[in-house]
Amino acid sequence: MAVNNIDIGDVLATAHDDAHATPNHSIARMREEQGALSPIDCERKRLIHREESVRQQSDAFRGIRTRLLEMGGDSNFITLVCSVSPRSGGSFVARNLATAFAFDESKTSLLIDANLRYPNQHKALGVEPTTGGLVDFLEHPSRGIASIMYQTGVPRLRMIPAGKARENSSEYFSSFRMRAVLDSLRCRYTDRYLFLDGPPVKGAPDARILSDLADFVVLVAGYGRDTPAAINQAVANFDPAKLAGVVFNESP
Repeated sequence: MAVNNIDIGDVLATAHDDAHATPNHSIARMREEQGALSPIDCERKRLIHREESVRQQSDAFRGIRTRLLEMGGDSNFITLVCSVSPRSGGSFVARNLATAFAFDESKTSLLIDANLRYPNQHKALGVEPTTGGLVDFLEHPSRGIASIMYQTGVPRLRMIPAGKARENSSEYFSSFRMRAVLDSLRCRYTDRYLFLDGPPVKGAPDARILSDLADFVVLVAGYGRDTPAAINQAVANFDPAKLAGVVFNESP
């Protein structure tokens, strides 16, 4: 399906968080302390919204959402979004896919920037990570997970920034603490869906390591940038049962 420069292809066909809430408590009606972004602000941040001006893009991301929900059944899940190569738009897709899930008033999204070498979600969303990010929590868990969860201006969408850039990112991703954090974030609320914005597959093993922590993988290929051979090579890094599909994207 091709919609406004986004093509959702089948891989086989193309080669404020409440720290005191009880487990499984619903957060779909979570309190927002800041006003929602206007449609113009969303477009400046390259985010989908509900207005007609971005209807085709919004529908494309809703289509990916539907695919994932069909795969996930009645349970919430963790989705890794990563690109084949740098500048193919993986972060753009991750951000908007999380937004599409947050459109549903019965669900909430948590976007986690897991590109520790080149983090950019906080910049894209205009969030100042004054109390740190993922790396800071993994190194100092006593600070509490709520301290690194930020509002985004999109109702029901929270973000955990990466924190300070790190070169040895694979050491963090393969740690027991990282797995425990993700399990806790997913299990605490049954209506919370997690999205990992991972680094590109090409050039480092981080995306493959992160896929072991995720339930599903969405691979992003740059339209006209990534060759079929490069896409097939990237696909080979992941468990076929986890691979939801390939998004062909023209946006960097």
